[in-house]
Amino acid sequence: MSDYQDYGFHNDGPTHNLGYQLNALLSLLDKTKNKYILDLGCGNGYLVNYLVKHGYNVYGTDASEKGIAIAKKTNADRFFVQDLSSDKLPSQLQNISFDTIISTEVIEHLYNPEAFIGFCREQLSKGGEIIITTPYHGYLKNLILSIFNKWDAHMNPLWLGGHIKLWSKRTLTGALSNAGFTVIVFKGCGRLPYFWKSMIIKAKLI
Repeated sequence: MSDYQDYGFHNDGPTHNLGYQLNALLSLLDKTKNKYILDLGCGNGYLVNYLVKHGYNVYGTDASEKGIAIAKKTNADRFFVQDLSSDKLPSQLQNISFDTIISTEVIEHLYNPEAFIGFCREQLSKGGEIIITTPYHGYLKNLILSIFNKWDAHMNPLWLGGHIKLWSKRTLTGALSNAGFTVIVFKGCGRLPYFWKSMIIKAKLI
């Protein structure tokens, strides 16, 4: 059974991760370079609407019909329902040459992340950039989770639609490199260094 599990959006406020990621994400964007931005897995559209408000040209897609309905209340022409396991963008976006893709806290939920990265590559123009955020995992954080017996809570198998992939800087960099991207920025967000809640990787299509 592979039914999509809706996240359960109830309002247009920032999701918890944007509370500690937003400033770092903004530092990676430049209106003169990032002119056509696509947020894949945009949820309730908070980030897209925030960027549009600040002068960026951004569109968002998500599998959550409820999330997209909330997002459209602010900018109706910027949002579209899309199952990320499909191999096509919504028809309204297919003629746009995107130079930037953002995807926040999505890739850890995907059964086939390599296919997703390949899909992102196909949507980008030459020299385009991808910005991915995902929960951070590294030696020190993993050690602490083990010492304090927190793995059951951290990776609760009963969380429908929860995290099914654990990413480190090395593994995500490798997946992007295999698809023809070069990583140009790495940032950790939330908590102390090497115990970060999430990481942000920005990579360029070579």
